[in-house]
Amino acid sequence: MAAWSERLAGVRGVLLDISGVLHDSGEGGGVPIPGSVEALARLKRSQLKVRFCTNESQKSRGDLVGLLRHMGFDISEGEVTAPAPATCLILKERGLRPHLLIHDGIRSEFAQIDTSNPNCVVIADAGESFSYQNMNKAFQVLMELDNPVLISLGKGRYYKETSGLMLDVGAYTKALEYACGIKAEVVGKPAPGYFQSALQEMGVESHEAIMIGDDIVGDVGGAQRCGMRALQVRTGKFRCRGRDRLGTEPGAEGAHPSPVCSPTSQPNGPDLPWTPSPASPWRPHGSCGDCI
Repeated sequence: MAAWSERLAGVRGVLLDISGVLHDSGEGGGVPIPGSVEALARLKRSQLKVRFCTNESQKSRGDLVGLLRHMGFDISEGEVTAPAPATCLILKERGLRPHLLIHDGIRSEFAQIDTSNPNCVVIADAGESFSYQNMNKAFQVLMELDNPVLISLGKGRYYKETSGLMLDVGAYTKALEYACGIKAEVVGKPAPGYFQSALQEMGVESHEAIMIGDDIVGDVGGAQRCGMRALQVRTGKFRCRGRDRLGTEPGAEGAHPSPVCSPTSQPNGPDLPWTPSPASPWRPHGSCGDCI
């Protein structure tokens, strides 16, 4: 295994996922992952540039940042790349009027968007709003269009809350793709343009950045396809058992995360304030009996 100084040579910026890396969402706003507040503080004290790259689509960017600040994280709205604001820019640029199948928590992000006479569908993690009636309405809107456009805020399969794993928007997006015979445009990870936007905001090139996330497909695979390095944490949605084993995850072909880092370990050199810790719940693949 290459030394960490070699793996991290030339890194000038860190992209951090939020859900599953900084905190687990859930009732009452969720809870911070142990050690993550301190780890972020160490990153902020280092010479590295830091930006947050999330697929969160149940909370507005402002509400998400407010929640994280309340938990003790040093974070501001301007540091967060989120799919709802990015989608609004696309809608305005292309003159699209969406039918919104979204969570009420992000509806405010679309307040300035014309939704009359829809000529596209925007789908996000709508939670309890993913009823048959609402899914069928989105299907009907798409089928009535000569050139149907489906925009999905991320395409994750599932995520972790404090109560357990939760089905994500990707399953519902796939259903509409199948029923309508179309391909969704993804605004969020793992779309290359989404990562490039975050890198541009941070002011670093892809080879100078590293992505830290819990999703082998959206975080690790997406980042590496953009030329970035990537670390997968063993918190959040990561599973040692079953389908999250490297190489068996659908869509993870070619993704090779570096050994997983721990937010509770102490800094080890100037390169990256998060370093491997075998005693931590964020351990490298293969360090427990359930890994293969």
